[in-house]
Amino acid sequence: MEYFAGLDVSMEETHICVLDRDGTLIREGKARSSPDAISDFLAAGPTCVGVVFETGRMAPMLYHGLTERGIPVQCIESRQAYQALKSLAGHKSDRNDARGLAHLARTGFYKPTHVKSLSAHAIRSLIAARKKLVGQRVTIDNQIRGLVVVFGVRLPRALSPAFKDAALKVSNGVPGLHAALNGLFAAREAILAAVAAIDADVKKTARKSKTCSRLMTVPGVGPITALAFAAAVDDPSRFRRSRDVGPYLGLVPRRHQSGEVDYVGSISKRGDTRVRTLLYEAANVMLTRYAGPLKLKEWALATGARSTMRKARVALARRLAIVLHAMMRDQTEFQFA
Repeated sequence: MEYFAGLDVSMEETHICVLDRDGTLIREGKARSSPDAISDFLAAGPTCVGVVFETGRMAPMLYHGLTERGIPVQCIESRQAYQALKSLAGHKSDRNDARGLAHLARTGFYKPTHVKSLSAHAIRSLIAARKKLVGQRVTIDNQIRGLVVVFGVRLPRALSPAFKDAALKVSNGVPGLHAALNGLFAAREAILAAVAAIDADVKKTARKSKTCSRLMTVPGVGPITALAFAAAVDDPSRFRRSRDVGPYLGLVPRRHQSGEVDYVGSISKRGDTRVRTLLYEAANVMLTRYAGPLKLKEWALATGARSTMRKARVALARRLAIVLHAMMRDQTEFQFA
């Protein structure tokens, strides 16, 4: 007899349900949300040929930890699991969710999703931290502009040295404003130092990676874009075709078809927002700053002439995703011709 398990994971505890092939309840209970505790719980019962749980913050750690312990675990996209679990139980509870996931495991009515490696998640954490810090710096800059504009002063570009000098000059003789600006500028300097340290780490990591070094030969693709794309793809072989990367990143038009209705809208914007934004920025750089002859650029400009430049940038970003994936998969250099 074959046995299957479903795991409903939370930060502290994981509800576990074990069913046989016919759907008969064999065992259920709770364990601490760690690979060791879950593995011990499963080892105390019959050997399971399939273990299923949903994507979430704990998914990478649990997936790789359980896989290392020889447990045949699969991760399901949470949106797919949500729709399936609604039809299996009238009341939502952790216990019912675990039982529903076990039913999905025994029926095979699910599509497993790729769980990125921990090294890829580490790179994504670095890029996410940088974006958050840059956002905080922009927030502080806007706050400083808002404080001094009351006194009739419009500050220059935030990253120029004159920005701080002009702001502090306005605050001379105004005790409350001077104290406020000093505090904001102290926080701003700390954020700029942290961003500079992350930038140095990003460049160092990109230089050490042969894959990123190849990706950076594409005009418009820098260290951050190369690292973010490599971390998002993680394993190039999981995509059957390079053209599948565009839908994965939400760079293809959204479509709704039902009977006589066939609607094609704007891009779906599904997937990794950060990588999609970086590819769009890389496409814009290629179109506006790269002066050399390039077939990709000529193709995008022709697309913009027929439609709009915004659609040309989106189309070029989608084409860049295809090119970058092919370079990762085949370990080839970018062809300028």
